[in-house]
Amino acid sequence: MNNRFTALVAMATIAASLVSAMPTARAENGQIAAGIAGGLIGGALLGGAIAASRPAPVYVAPAPVYVEEPACRLVRERFWDGYGWRYRRVEVCN
Repeated sequence: MNNRFTALVAMATIAASLVSAMPTARAENGQIAAGIAGGLIGGALLGGAIAASRPAPVYVAPAPVYVEEPACRLVRERFWDGYGWRYRRVEVCN
């Protein structure tokens, strides 16, 4: 509630400063300034009402994913070639 009140006061202050800063020598400028201020205030009120009416989003964990092991895989194998130990890759299938 405090956040909404603070936002409303901030928007009203900004709107009031915009209205007072605009020159109002002609009637057309005054009407434009009033329309801008009304739009800002109305938008703030409408946006706050819409944001408050929705329930908070609920986190839903994703479904578990099962990964099957591939049927064949490469395995590193050590072997003796007559001169010393060496390594080679051998394909092993289940």
